[in-house]
Amino acid sequence: MQVILNHQQIEQKITRLGHQILENSFEEKTLFIGGIIGNGSILAKKIVEVIIANSTIKIVYFEVSINKEEPWSEKIRLSIDEKLLKKGYIILVDDVINSGKTMQYAVMKFLEQATKAIKTVALVDRAHRRYPIKTDFIGLGLSTTLKDRVEVELIDNNFKAYLV
Repeated sequence: MQVILNHQQIEQKITRLGHQILENSFEEKTLFIGGIIGNGSILAKKIVEVIIANSTIKIVYFEVSINKEEPWSEKIRLSIDEKLLKKGYIILVDDVINSGKTMQYAVMKFLEQATKAIKTVALVDRAHRRYPIKTDFIGLGLSTTLKDRVEVELIDNNFKAYLV
């Protein structure tokens, strides 16, 4: 296991991601920031903290429950009323984009509403897509082999990302 991001580097990436989101959405009155359950929701909450500390934009945080292995096998659930997302500026956050499957299915859920925009955020983007998803905001872009895996640990004050 090789550490690719230590705690300080991950904190810096989260801060930068928050500022990039602000720069790209400064005209919005409200941002809907959704974290995919697990590390995605932890990252989303940290990004929300950065945005709140640096702007007056209203933030609506929510969580996205999805079966990461087989996203088609059960209904994708949101922790807020889906109707609130109508014409909303949505930012979807996850820790690692591997094939793009989880992010693609989550985005499809948002397309059930007429949204203003859907932006995607990942701490680590492996760039091995099998699905046509694009990451709008990336903490670290990483070229790996197909057999490599990236794991992210977001435990209290000991964040780490590994190449396994």
